[in-house]
Amino acid sequence: MPWWLWILVGAVLLAAEMATPGGFFALFFGVAAILVGLLVRLHLVHSAWVEWLLFSLLSIASLLLVRDWVVAHLGGNEGPGGVDDSMIGEAAILTEDLDPGGVGRAELRGTTWTVRASGSGSLRRGDRCRVERVEGLTLWVTPDR
Repeated sequence: MPWWLWILVGAVLLAAEMATPGGFFALFFGVAAILVGLLVRLHLVHSAWVEWLLFSLLSIASLLLVRDWVVAHLGGNEGPGGVDDSMIGEAAILTEDLDPGGVGRAELRGTTWTVRASGSGSLRRGDRCRVERVEGLTLWVTPDR
């Protein structure tokens, strides 16, 4: 494969990493593709099978050896669904009525979130509620008393 195509594939993978919510997977494949492109450009690699072998080894090795460090330093304290677990205990303001066990919307940190009532009481638009837990992109809330 031509050197410039490796660089292009690497750039596309890096752009995909920036366009998608964290996970830090495409980053390592993008960097590996760019490195292989540079090696081909410098005429250090001449065979296609060696290019693909290097790409595979660099991608997998960096993914296994560096990803945990990158997530620890850049990923913050995100929960399993990618939402910051530090929102637990914070107050949100309902933007619509919320029946027991129902789903609605609330504002927290300047963003509108999907919320689900975990208590047995009804909540009305404008009421304050507390985030009890976070599941994916849904905040489970209870009345703020």
